[in-house]
Amino acid sequence: MTRTPVKLTFEQYLEYDDRTDNRYELFNGELIKVPPESGKNNWITLWLRDKLILLVKPELIRPIGCELQVQGNPQNRYPDLVILREEHLSQIERRLTITLNMVPPQLVAEVVSPYRNQNEENYRRDYIEKRQQYEQRGIPEYWI
Repeated sequence: MTRTPVKLTFEQYLEYDDRTDNRYELFNGELIKVPPESGKNNWITLWLRDKLILLVKPELIRPIGCELQVQGNPQNRYPDLVILREEHLSQIERRLTITLNMVPPQLVAEVVSPYRNQNEENYRRDYIEKRQQYEQRGIPEYWI
């Protein structure tokens, strides 16, 4: 007997806990495990955070781990760095997720993976799909 995977709504996804540190994207109602970032990607993200701390309140800067609900598929993204708004601080106490009913963050930054040509998956994801989703979300700054 074959089991059909249960399709989750975004609200159900937010309640989901598999008791691991895994991160997931919700794609057409199904959970897709997000691979961990590379050490170099993390280093660049933390370097960028260290530079931004000189310009932005440190508590508003969220490197690595801030989840952002977006329109389309997947329904959520994990930008490498996010600059929150003051009002987010009280809204993210339970979970570091900016949902569609919250104002968009001030800035999201992605440390992109290398690519050989514009037909590659990581180019399409970072330069086209994420850019469109972040623009639709009303995020004023997207750094690649």
